[in-house]
Amino acid sequence: MEESLYRSYTNILKEELLPAMGCTEPIAVAYAAALARETLGAIPERIEIAVSGNILKNVKSVIVPNTGGLKGICAAAAAGIVAGKADKVLEVISSVTDEERERIAAYLKEAAFSVGQSHSGCVFDIAVAVSGGGHQAFVQITGNHTNVVRIEKDGKSLLSRSEGEAGKPAGAENLTDRGLLTVENIIRYADTVPLEEVEEVISRQIAYNSAIAEEGLKGDYGANIGKILLRAYGDGVHNRAKATAAAGSDARMNGCSLPVVIVSGSGNQGMTASLPVIVYSKELGAMREQLIRALVVSDLVTVHLKSGIGTLSAYCGAVSAGCGAGAGICYLYGGRYEAVAHTVVNALAINSGVICDGAKASCAAKIASAVEAGLIGMEMYRNGSQFYDGDGIVVKGVENTIENVGELAREGMKETDEEIIRLMIRKI
Repeated sequence: MEESLYRSYTNILKEELLPAMGCTEPIAVAYAAALARETLGAIPERIEIAVSGNILKNVKSVIVPNTGGLKGICAAAAAGIVAGKADKVLEVISSVTDEERERIAAYLKEAAFSVGQSHSGCVFDIAVAVSGGGHQAFVQITGNHTNVVRIEKDGKSLLSRSEGEAGKPAGAENLTDRGLLTVENIIRYADTVPLEEVEEVISRQIAYNSAIAEEGLKGDYGANIGKILLRAYGDGVHNRAKATAAAGSDARMNGCSLPVVIVSGSGNQGMTASLPVIVYSKELGAMREQLIRALVVSDLVTVHLKSGIGTLSAYCGAVSAGCGAGAGICYLYGGRYEAVAHTVVNALAINSGVICDGAKASCAAKIASAVEAGLIGMEMYRNGSQFYDGDGIVVKGVENTIENVGELAREGMKETDEEIIRLMIRKI
């Protein structure tokens, strides 16, 4: 690989593998609200929130951690205002005290909250306007979870950044180009990258995501999909891989305060891409170096697939991460480009089109299904079977199939996304 391409892949991993506590969309709302409170310099009396439909979809039904079981946009904003520490970014409400938890619930009743839909045209848009004591403040996050594009106080601009070029999400100009990723070069990179360049971020991913999965299997969270899978289908490695990833989501979607390491802006995707690979590495007795390199494959394949789809859409992101997990496990078994490419294409042919109807307890079950597709895709190749050019959306060449799936999700499912949001808003 060229040195510049090599550095880009390392940068992508470091940009993607970030710690976050709680579902990242409500946490982004809490982050914006915490920034707004800090800008105002006081606890606001009135809070006006405008979000894009996809933010509404992903915040509506998930429990905001450290709030005592509260759900929704107002709860996330209240947590950020009362107890948020904006300098912690996606861990903004990671250190809420018992006293602050009680104040969050009281503040929700005392303050004047309003929530409306953003009309910016960006699928990821959060705007928080606050007022109190004769002053006003405004914060806007657009394009991704941490991309603050506007901060204002009393009408004076304190920060103003581009909201993105046409056809590109805001914030993309500050990130390494994901278009540089290919499956072939991901394998080359994973084979050759010195461990010291990736070990810190990958080790944190292993530690954080393993801890929340363990908590999900011990505790009582949501629909307990991870526990049910183990109870119903046994302790074989194939089932444990699915159950462990599902258990992490059980905990995370239902208020667990443990952090995760995200991929493609999503904790669910971060857990789906990593936990099955970790489970298989233990089963196979893989050396730590093998595990780290396999996780590099899984993470980067997940990012590669998701980058063509977009930050938020009607296409369930766990599908991409399940493909990534299948690729990483294939790599653990000794598979390289041809084997990984076939694994990815097979998995995409199985599960593409699963809808995203927001963050909630059922995400854990979708994760189990996504991991299953990745494992079937791998086993198909290992047993001499594959899907061929012309089988539905599958075309010759892994990159061409990935491009087809991106177009399907990004363009073909726009109306599906709008209908999902309409149905969800109708229930509010």
